[in-house]
Amino acid sequence: MRKFVMLFWGMLYCYGLSFGQQYYELNGLVVDENNKPLPGASVVLLQIEKGTVTDNNGQFVMDKLSEGSYILDISFIGYKKLVDTVWVDKNTSYKAQLEVANLSLQEVVVSDNYAGNRKKEESLNIEIVNDDYLKRNLGGSLMSSLERLPGVTTIDIGSGQSKPVIRGLGFNRVVVVENNIKHEAQQWGADHGLEIDQYAVDNVEVIKGPASLMYGSDAIGGVIDMNNRKLPAPNSFGGDVNLSGKSNNGLLGTSVLLYGRKDWFFANVRATYIDYGDYKVPTDSVDIYSYRAALFNNYLRNTAGNEKNLHLTLGIIQNGFQSKLFVSTVNSKSGFFANAHGLEPRNIDAELHDRSSRDINFPYQNASHLKVVNTTYYKWEDSKLEFDLGFQRNFRQEWSEYVSHGYMPPVFPDTLSFDPELEREFEKYVYSGNLCFTHRLDENNQLVTGVNSEFQDNRINGRGFIIPAYQQFRVGGFVLAKHNFSEQSRLQLGIRYDYGAIETDAYYDWFPSPVDEDENSDMEYLQRAGNIDRTFSNLTWSVGYNYDLEHWTLKANVGKSFRMPIAKELAANGVNYHRFSYEVGHPDLSPEIAYQLDLGIEYHSKRLAVGASPFLNYFDNYIYLNPSSEFDRLYGNGNQVFYYTESRVVRYGAELHAHYELLPHLQLGAIAEYVYSEQLSGEKKGYTLPFSPPASAIINLKYQKKKIAFAENAYASLDYRITAPQNNIVPPEVATDGYQVVNIGAGGEIEILNQKVNISMQVQNLLNTKYFKHTSFYRLINVPEPGRNIVLNVSVPFSGNL
Repeated sequence: MRKFVMLFWGMLYCYGLSFGQQYYELNGLVVDENNKPLPGASVVLLQIEKGTVTDNNGQFVMDKLSEGSYILDISFIGYKKLVDTVWVDKNTSYKAQLEVANLSLQEVVVSDNYAGNRKKEESLNIEIVNDDYLKRNLGGSLMSSLERLPGVTTIDIGSGQSKPVIRGLGFNRVVVVENNIKHEAQQWGADHGLEIDQYAVDNVEVIKGPASLMYGSDAIGGVIDMNNRKLPAPNSFGGDVNLSGKSNNGLLGTSVLLYGRKDWFFANVRATYIDYGDYKVPTDSVDIYSYRAALFNNYLRNTAGNEKNLHLTLGIIQNGFQSKLFVSTVNSKSGFFANAHGLEPRNIDAELHDRSSRDINFPYQNASHLKVVNTTYYKWEDSKLEFDLGFQRNFRQEWSEYVSHGYMPPVFPDTLSFDPELEREFEKYVYSGNLCFTHRLDENNQLVTGVNSEFQDNRINGRGFIIPAYQQFRVGGFVLAKHNFSEQSRLQLGIRYDYGAIETDAYYDWFPSPVDEDENSDMEYLQRAGNIDRTFSNLTWSVGYNYDLEHWTLKANVGKSFRMPIAKELAANGVNYHRFSYEVGHPDLSPEIAYQLDLGIEYHSKRLAVGASPFLNYFDNYIYLNPSSEFDRLYGNGNQVFYYTESRVVRYGAELHAHYELLPHLQLGAIAEYVYSEQLSGEKKGYTLPFSPPASAIINLKYQKKKIAFAENAYASLDYRITAPQNNIVPPEVATDGYQVVNIGAGGEIEILNQKVNISMQVQNLLNTKYFKHTSFYRLINVPEPGRNIVLNVSVPFSGNL
């Protein structure tokens, strides 16, 4: 509490410094190519992130400006963005004439100034999308909405949850960041998604490749960085109402945003509610090992769920100073496919589960995530200081009917502290802090230094065991230097040092077992996990180069990355009911060390864009689950035993994209990706890695026009996705056949009673194709992907002046 009080008074002090200064006014006029006013154009001063919109006469006013140079950013839908430098040392007038924009060739990338600058600055390959893209490609979760981006796939858990995979790497090798703070939950598990509300995100950056230098050791595979960059115009209010529906699982969802800003203070609040039923697949039965489970009306029973989210943002904006406070809570309840939980598909009460497609019975999970984040920065002259603080509480429970296995008592004792139907419980507290200082030495040189730190306290409960309780601390510091040889040629190099420590608590069974197989053997509470106390440290580095010409962009990055093993890899000892495996950790695992090379080349002209981004990775010791010939009949319900092990691994691949404007407003595009992995040592030498995505491509045809009949900014698109077979597998994985899927979409803006309404519609899996996704959570039991799904999203924005 003391720290928050100090922060509050610090912000008031910075605000007070502004008094006594001389302020000026910038007024202007924005017109089109015919010198007609453009009402509603966005006008932003980038350095101080101060913005407004033009009135009905195309005019705008920016007041309370200190003397100095400002970068003025003016944009209007259908017109080219204008970026200019304005010097203010008195009350100043400015006139801007915008040019009509051509069709954007980079359909998957936001084509504004921010995105262009980020791609030029970043030597790694990066994709940037905004909320319009997310609405047009709305999936069951945020990660599935991003899956159309090249190099990005997902590990799906039913229709409402998924985990990100970048170039075949996922789980704790991909960092997810929300508002500058790393999102921490139980991401080691394959049976649940990320607790993030996709309606509350307006900007997503996907960095492909090793980003450990800036984001920490877990970013060995890439980063999903989400930020809320939008700021309300001064003295304005508004919001939007989003309504969503999906035919396949009967999803109904709504998300409501309200915002307002008065001079230097702004606030917004968003509430989201989603409810969905069991989803349908294009088959009437699935094979679970040697047992065929019939499906009622093609429904995957007990995959219904709901989500309830609330977000609050408060902010202070001053010249060169900004502080935002984000508070969010994301809560979900979802069922597990009843026939697939454990190895008892014959004992499922089909009559109970098939009574309704919207009820949630055993087994199911509850997950809630509370997040409190403060991001603050202060700019002066050629320097910028950024400070982030974060607190998170992730609480997840798995519930199922009590069934005894091994030496568990037939009747659950009433002397224990936990509910007999509570299978597992995980409660994690996370405290995070970032400090970053940027200083521009001169026009061509910039220095960035920073520190990231994090402490985790993860507690467990319930009758089942897979990982012990643990405490983990990590801290890392970095220095990054950037040098511009010219406006087209840029070099950046950096170095980072990481230190981490992890302690796991010993765990003993809550029921006694015989010490040996003798019937007269003594009974003891067996130890499943011991006390582990380990520390890790490493020095990593990165060198990147960018070269930009009028029509060509070239980039290269080489670096070393590091990842310390997590608690599951070190100390797991239990059944993973969702993957039909008994998993055992290894307390002596070494940290992962990777050397990675990333390249990028792109040609772009008025009608054509073509690019390729090849990569090469080498791991000294890649950690993964290795299947053995053992089966645990007492504690593992007869499941195969998997051991965490490590081996040398080489990985390479590439993403390709091409877009061509066939006719005015008509664009043909193609996106392709390929990843190859091979183990160079260990028992599985010569095999690939688990969850390796197959080669795939999307051929897209899109028609987009400023106005079609009564719809503005209208579009229609056709996606033809081709996925190759995946025969390069690691047993017990099974090969997956290739497939082709057709998706279509359309949308635009219409006006109803003087109210603008944005509509986007998709038909996913148009031909109701039965196919299997190799990275799907349910692939092991031959559950195909969802059948035809009609997705509708309606967004109604509104705004006004205070």
